[in-house]
Amino acid sequence: MKPEIKEKITATNQKYLKKFLTEEAPAKLESQLEHMDWSYLDMIHNKEQQRGTFSPLAAMELSEIEANKDKYLATGLDAVKNGKVGAILLAGGQGTRLGFDKAKGMFNIGKTKELYIFEQLVANLMKVTNQTGTWVPLYVMTSEINDSMTREFFEEHDYFGYNKDYVKFFVQEMVPAVDFDGNLLMKSEDSLAMSPNGNGGWFKSLINAGLDKDLKDKGVEWLNVFAVDNVLQQIADPVFVGATIESGCVSGSKVVRKCDPYERVGAMCLENGKPSIVEYYELTPEMAEAKNENGSLQYGFGVILNYLFRVDKLMAIAEKSLPLHVVEKKVPYIDENGTEHKPETPNAYKFETLILDMVYMMDNSLPFEVNREKEFAPVKNATGTDSVETARALLEKNGIEI
Repeated sequence: MKPEIKEKITATNQKYLKKFLTEEAPAKLESQLEHMDWSYLDMIHNKEQQRGTFSPLAAMELSEIEANKDKYLATGLDAVKNGKVGAILLAGGQGTRLGFDKAKGMFNIGKTKELYIFEQLVANLMKVTNQTGTWVPLYVMTSEINDSMTREFFEEHDYFGYNKDYVKFFVQEMVPAVDFDGNLLMKSEDSLAMSPNGNGGWFKSLINAGLDKDLKDKGVEWLNVFAVDNVLQQIADPVFVGATIESGCVSGSKVVRKCDPYERVGAMCLENGKPSIVEYYELTPEMAEAKNENGSLQYGFGVILNYLFRVDKLMAIAEKSLPLHVVEKKVPYIDENGTEHKPETPNAYKFETLILDMVYMMDNSLPFEVNREKEFAPVKNATGTDSVETARALLEKNGIEI
């Protein structure tokens, strides 16, 4: 092991790594230690995230969108036809909460036939490709855990009818987990306990995979980022793209009108005068219940993780470090004796970057209202709210055969 890594282990008093000061470390572990950012360990002593001053941000509402739909549609279709729009599918997660140990997008959401989440999302995107006669470049972010199975799944299913030349995969960056005392946790004898770096890490991971060159070669100017777990996501939606371009904004965010003031979704807002997202748990009762003159909620539009970013602005912020958020999680590990531990309560800190910080780093953002029954069917739980059952019901309501 290199002397500088040994120095770091000694200086930070790493109890699970001490034995490698005298023993030879496995190559994988040594590589992880060499490439990790050791400054993360300092962050656990400064976990409080300082937020700024929040104020409301008005959304472009359904009525306004409908009144200008023809103009927005024409502008958006033109951008798609000219190859200026790409799509980013954030698909690094597993279907653990669904009782499914594979990539979440491989889950069968069908009732009487097979309909995989990936398949439905590709079908949603193909509405636009069929409308424009243009393939939209699709970049799929996987994780170390599900990368090979995701690639194989797309191959096995012939990319669900999509042009494979326009589909690229890249792996999300991983960061180490540490216990509450700052000790790096070991997953196995040859590896740290690593976890994905949060949904804000997608653009840096794309650059690390060399796909920024692909964006440049294809002339992509806008990227529509969306999450795998909403089967009604409308992707590269020309009306959304057109409205964002016409507004002069450098980013846009699809939002839905909240069911109630305390719905557990982040809400679009201004923070220190810049576009941002306030998490539901950060809203005071006064903020949550505050109303506009027309009786609507001031913080009444929830984000659905469907964003549009101008690529040149993404490139500009790529040089800057996104804030790291320290979160408590349950992380299985092996101790210094090689004994496995599977904690039932949080035992470790994970470090995540969040897409809300990317929104905050933009000059402006257009909150764009969509009909939640047509575009918001999250699959987060096996049963109950935002579940397989509720998503199936909404798919059927939208005329999709399942």
